[in-house]
Amino acid sequence: MTSLSQEAIHEQSQAIARASSRTSWLPRFWYAHIVLIISCIIIGFPLFYAMIVSTQTNAEVFRYQFMPGSSFLENWEKVMVERNLGQFMLNSVFIAVTVTVGKTILALMSGLAFVYFRFPGKWIVFGFVLLTLMMPTEILVIALFRFVNAIGWGNTYLALIVPFLASATGTFLFRQHFANIPAELSEAAQLDGANPLQFLFRILVPISWNAIGALAVIQFVYVWNMYLWPVLIIQGSERQVVQVGLRSLAGGDAALSYGPLMLGAVIASIPPVVVFILLQRQFMSGFALSRDK
Repeated sequence: MTSLSQEAIHEQSQAIARASSRTSWLPRFWYAHIVLIISCIIIGFPLFYAMIVSTQTNAEVFRYQFMPGSSFLENWEKVMVERNLGQFMLNSVFIAVTVTVGKTILALMSGLAFVYFRFPGKWIVFGFVLLTLMMPTEILVIALFRFVNAIGWGNTYLALIVPFLASATGTFLFRQHFANIPAELSEAAQLDGANPLQFLFRILVPISWNAIGALAVIQFVYVWNMYLWPVLIIQGSERQVVQVGLRSLAGGDAALSYGPLMLGAVIASIPPVVVFILLQRQFMSGFALSRDK
């Protein structure tokens, strides 16, 4: 009787092992993987198709073929030589990097002031800073346009950089981040004789790289995608930005050429993607800062 029960248990264990071996190659939550794969395909298909179209002529585009075309070099010459998109991209890189660095430094200092300094009306000032979050640039564009031209900054890099150096988003982000840092750290720095700037750059900045990286990604992409303000304040193409340069690809000819337009769009998307990849870890963790960190 005992031997029969042992044989039954052995056969049952072998059957379970065979069943598990047949399904071991499947992920545990295979249905979630299928949903994610389908989502990635749907999201990535427009970019893939744009890359295909960027190599084609109009005739190949309207044949809806999903293979690289025969006009990549011609499209490249039209985009980079005839339309001078490379110069537009250099202008945008200079403006975006300058604004991002300037905004980050000013946001760090304003966050330091709102957390570690006492001055009359501090909360009223902070309330006005938060109020600007509800006022996009498009609302102020007419007043800003008149002011910039009145002081002689029209058609200059200063008009594209200086009005965007202040950042309510960055101030709020660093204020919240610094408020979660133990007060004992500031007290210890004061006892060691550190002044506010030394405390900021030697202590706060090294422990704030996640917040800095998150803000840098947001601001770089925002400045890179600016269109309305540059098209209003800049005349000519010497200082124009890439988003306005893409417009020349869409409306420069009597007939729209889809290949050069898609090639320009793909090229113009490379710098923000590179910045996001380089700062991806900081961006993902920058808004998950807690007291434990």
